Amino acid sequence: MRWDDLFRDLEAQLAAAEAEELDAEVADRTRRESARLGLVDRARGAVGSRITAQVRGAGPVRGVLLEVGSQWLLVGEDGGREAVLPLPAVLSVAGLTAWSGVPGAAGQVFDRLGLGSALRGIARDRAPVSVQLLDGSTVSGTIDRVGADFLELSTRDVAEPVRTGRPVVRTVPFAAVAVVRSGP
Repeated sequence: MRWDDLFRDLEAQLAAAEAEELDAEVADRTRRESARLGLVDRARGAVGSRITAQVRGAGPVRGVLLEVGSQWLLVGEDGGREAVLPLPAVLSVAGLTAWSGVPGAAGQVFDRLGLGSALRGIARDRAPVSVQLLDGSTVSGTIDRVGADFLELSTRDVAEPVRTGRPVVRTVPFAAVAVVRSGP
């Protein structure tokens, strides 16, 4: 009888030790997986969710997260405008879901779709924009050119034909951009 009790006790200790070891391994793997996640991965898992992004120089940007690029977020704001947020200007994001994208799963094309790619699409459409800078100032016009690390914004009257008048062209480094919003 005593042997049975001894073996049951040993089996219980072994089971408890195995459960503890499994819990420690799961916690360690969870920490390692979290350490691989970038903000872009977290945001990719929340496309379609309502978020509030705190943006340096611009304050809060609220709306639905529409798209995520390798260096930017696209938010459909409550007033119907769309806002491109360069990731370096984003201070925090509230409203991300518990889900995340798998790190590296978006592929090489996604990695190449940086801020310049998003801005080139806007420039191609000749859509009027409002560019809020990190110092809080705002410049409105159309994006004429997008380089590797800058955009050129023409501040001519958007209703005026391109070939008339003397537009003022501002060259703005990406590093100075807080938010690019659709519309003037």
